[in-house]
Amino acid sequence: MDIVLQGVIHGKTIELEESPGIEEGRRVELVLRVKQLPGPPPGWKPGGTETAAGMMADHWTEEDDQILHAIDQDRKRPSRGEMPQ
Repeated sequence: MDIVLQGVIHGKTIELEESPGIEEGRRVELVLRVKQLPGPPPGWKPGGTETAAGMMADHWTEEDDQILHAIDQDRKRPSRGEMPQ
């Protein structure tokens, strides 16, 4: 028998929103599917960084700056050759 219920995790305990209708002491098997919530999970903190760039700040090198500069310069070049006159 399959029963689909909603609940909230509290450590090793799952608090169900409604009774499953199963007698006390019955062994069951659980399959958990985490519901996607809008925004970050409860209690999540960005750790002092607000953006992906901020998260990489401690790992960024001068070589990374040079690579990004080269990519930027390449993007500014015309994508096609000059038109013959």
